[in-house]
Amino acid sequence: TGGHWVVYEKPNFNGYQYILNQGEYPDHHHWMGFNNCIRSCQMFPPYRGAYRMRIYNRPEMSGHMMEFMDDCPNVYERFRHRDIFSSNVMEGYWVFYEHPNYRGRQYFLRPGEYRACNDWACHNPMVGSFRRMRSGL
Repeated sequence: TGGHWVVYEKPNFNGYQYILNQGEYPDHHHWMGFNNCIRSCQMFPPYRGAYRMRIYNRPEMSGHMMEFMDDCPNVYERFRHRDIFSSNVMEGYWVFYEHPNYRGRQYFLRPGEYRACNDWACHNPMVGSFRRMRSGL
């Protein structure tokens, strides 16, 4: 079937987010969870189209901009900024990670404009890595 589940620590799609592929997760450590609490979730079908996203080092899609169509294991090495204050996801689903190499808190982004980092439920604009949400992640 494919697709992904985005599960949330709190009701109404709030709190820590975790992106899960099809498979078994015997405990919360297998999905890099900070705890074993899940209060809401949503399913996204497999996506087979192109991926395109622009990131900015200032709010309101201003400042230094860079466009990506592929995964980025280390934002600072490619973008030269540690903070992403806004983003425009033009195609595909993406996941931001708090630390390089896809570690730390996860943030799910669907197509749309994110004018401030709290638009993707983050209170700290530091993004260490990001990748396309694809089957088999």
